[in-house]
Amino acid sequence: MNDKLKDLSTKIKASRKGGGEERIEAQHKKGKLTARERIEVLLDENSFEEIGGLVTHRSTNFGLDKTKFLGDGVITGYGTINKRLVYIYSQDFTVLGGSLAEAHAQKICNIMDLAMKNGAPIIGLNDSGGARIQEGVVSLGGYADIFFRNTKASGVVPQLSAILGPCAGGAVYSPALTDFIFMTKNTSYMFVTGPNVVKTVTNEEVTAEELGGAETHMTKSGVTHFACENEIDTLNHLKKILEYIPQNCEELPYHTAYEMSNENRYELDQIIPENPNQPYDIKAVISSLIDVDSFFEVQQDYAENIVVGFARMAGRSIGIVANQPAVLAGVLDVNASVKGARFVRFCDAFNIPLLVIEDVPGFLPGTDQEWNGIISNGAKLLFAFSEATVPRITVITRKAYGGAYDVMNSKHIGADMNYAWPSAEIAVMGAKGAAEIIFKREIASAKNPKKKWEEKEKEYAELFANPYNAAARGYIDEVIFPHKTREKLIKAFKMTENKKVDLPKKKHSNIPL
Repeated sequence: MNDKLKDLSTKIKASRKGGGEERIEAQHKKGKLTARERIEVLLDENSFEEIGGLVTHRSTNFGLDKTKFLGDGVITGYGTINKRLVYIYSQDFTVLGGSLAEAHAQKICNIMDLAMKNGAPIIGLNDSGGARIQEGVVSLGGYADIFFRNTKASGVVPQLSAILGPCAGGAVYSPALTDFIFMTKNTSYMFVTGPNVVKTVTNEEVTAEELGGAETHMTKSGVTHFACENEIDTLNHLKKILEYIPQNCEELPYHTAYEMSNENRYELDQIIPENPNQPYDIKAVISSLIDVDSFFEVQQDYAENIVVGFARMAGRSIGIVANQPAVLAGVLDVNASVKGARFVRFCDAFNIPLLVIEDVPGFLPGTDQEWNGIISNGAKLLFAFSEATVPRITVITRKAYGGAYDVMNSKHIGADMNYAWPSAEIAVMGAKGAAEIIFKREIASAKNPKKKWEEKEKEYAELFANPYNAAARGYIDEVIFPHKTREKLIKAFKMTENKKVDLPKKKHSNIPL
């Protein structure tokens, strides 16, 4: 028996060495942690339980029968983060470049199946050279097995992907199917085809960082939700987001007890400029409304004309969607609409109430927007809000013009409570444009057209550039003092916490993709 125990001990030690000291040192020289070090940083101390540590591949082609590593290039198991169960896989670049093949994929699929059965988040730490070419179509089948499970798990348990090295070709689609992607600057990249293929096909000269680095995907494509400074920062961001979301779709987000006190925020009374065309920072509004330092912004550097993220309101986890007047006047465009829609759908899937802060002059005009599908992309945001069944509350701080008023969680598409500040302007369009259309002939025939236009603009503004017409029809539940907003929101979210909605029977909806 002693010999058998020694044999087991030897195998366990071998499995924990990865690709060996030389390759581990090479990993460290790149500024990267090893697969096991990442797990140690991410999970609670001594909580990790490994599954499949002795798995090896079964291929004999191209000399693979002489190149076997216990674990087959991926560490899988479960543990806790802040005492909450999570399932995790961490690809080991020191073993065959972290390449994915049959056994490697089966280990990941096993973890995903367990997460689905037990209702806990799935975390993937990606660092892989891609499909193991020596195993051919078996590798491609392994990817597809994972994609299938990503799709089945979507909206059932949270799925989080950290990109901590290369992630290329078919490997990119698993992270793309998950809820949030975290990337590390300068050491991680994602692309379907690499720089060499791009050069061959299109003759473009581009580096891996320019083509698919963290900064590129944060600012240009919107593929990643967080671009972090280093691996520790990436793993800490991953931990942080779990504080706002539940374990699965059947649970509510955790929230702490809260006693109402003085919730007035008088700085909000002065935040809207006298000039309706002057910008201000919507993040200052958010900061005044939420619990101190609780805002966790998502996709901070992408489509900055809309702000989305998680926060706490009286200890309760909420999702925030807000127009940003400081960027493009807060208009909705293609990228902002998709960014907002994706976030709204995640919050709705996992029972996270939504707060919408609205100051929107409309949709961005122009051929670029029309040719890139602003109609169908704007409809995604409309669809996302309309189908959401979580508590939904809107605060209109200033402009709410045209179709964008409807889209931004209006009462007409199912919002539970809609508040407006006295500075709100709810109309088909701005007074200047409206006066030009309505009084076109009168202005044209006037002795002083400019003066007449100004008179008619003022007349229209006095009639429509306010919240009171909408309030008179019940489209706005209450016009409130800005300093009272936090108190109103706390009470409204408490009032709607047991909200139930009966949806029509259907297989699934058909969002305008």
